This record gives sequence, structure tokens and C-alpha cells, in this order.
Amino acid sequence: MNIFIASVVSIVAPILWVGTLLGLPGNWGLAILAVALAYFVNDADHIDIHSPTVTAILVLAISGEVAEFLAGAAGVKQLGGSRRGAVLAILGSVVGAVAGVFIGVPVPIVGSLIAAILFGGVGAFGGAVAGERWSGKEWDASIRIGWGALWGKLLGTLLKTICGTVMLSLLLYAVWT
Repeated sequence: MNIFIASVVSIVAPILWVGTLLGLPGNWGLAILAVALAYFVNDADHIDIHSPTVTAILVLAISGEVAEFLAGAAGVKQLGGSRRGAVLAILGSVVGAVAGVFIGVPVPIVGSLIAAILFGGVGAFGGAVAGERWSGKEWDASIRIGWGALWGKLLGTLLKTICGTVMLSLLLYAVWT
């Protein structure tokens, strides 16, 4: 085992995992890191990440994306939301997550993470409500669908983060053993 490479991976991988919480493609960063370690690191460095581990990490990355998308879309569609409401919920969640990163800055690291997650949900709510009102729905129905978008976004983030946590664990275990 190359201690230097294992140490660098142990620093970079958790940073990528945190990116998932911020709405960034952190799970895909972990997947790319696993592929790079498996196929591009010299065998003399003794980093032994085998194909089944890489395959599991890639499957988890795809599963996390699918779960996040389906949970967010289900939150809107299950309550009778329109495609416009779903699209604006996605856009709102991205804008909300980015805003949350900056609004949560006064509390180091944790504040930005929590604010990004919460504001992502609030952005999904606002986007869904705007989309439904734009589609001609009444306020009551639009707000109900907005709540569905908020909870769908939060559930999707949770499911994607769980996949990322398993990916991180597999990667660190493979690097250090």
C-alpha cells in the first residue's frame, strides 16, 4: 500500500462526498476517483481496487442519481403537478442550494451544508409553486404541490447521500486494505 496515495484519497474523497450534500456531483467524483485508482495507478504502488469494487461504486452512483430524480419528480407528480412545476422545482432547488451555501457561511462548514440542504428544499418548493401557478392552478393546489417538491427533494438528497456514504466507505476500505 502506498501511504501517500491512500492519504491523499482519504482527504479528497470526503470532500467529494460533501459536494453531494451541496448539490454538486460528488458521487460522480468518487466514481471517477475509483476508476482512476483502479486503472491508472501503477501496480507497484499497491493500490488494489478490484473491478467488483469499481462496479459497485458505479452502480451506487447511478442508483443515487436515479433515486434523487425519482424522489423529486414523485413529490411533484404524485400530487398532480405539471411538467413545468417539476422543471422549475429542479431549477429552484439548484438556486436554493447555491444560495444556502453563501447564507450559511457565518457558521463554518456545518452552516453551509445545512443551509444548502434546507434552501435546496425551499427552492424546490418555490419553483414548483411558481410552475403550478404559471400553469394556471389555484394557490392551494400549487402550495400543496410545492410541499411535495420540498419533501421529494429532501428525500432524494437523503437517498443520494446514503449511496455516497456507501461509495465513500467502499473506496476508503479498498484503498487502506
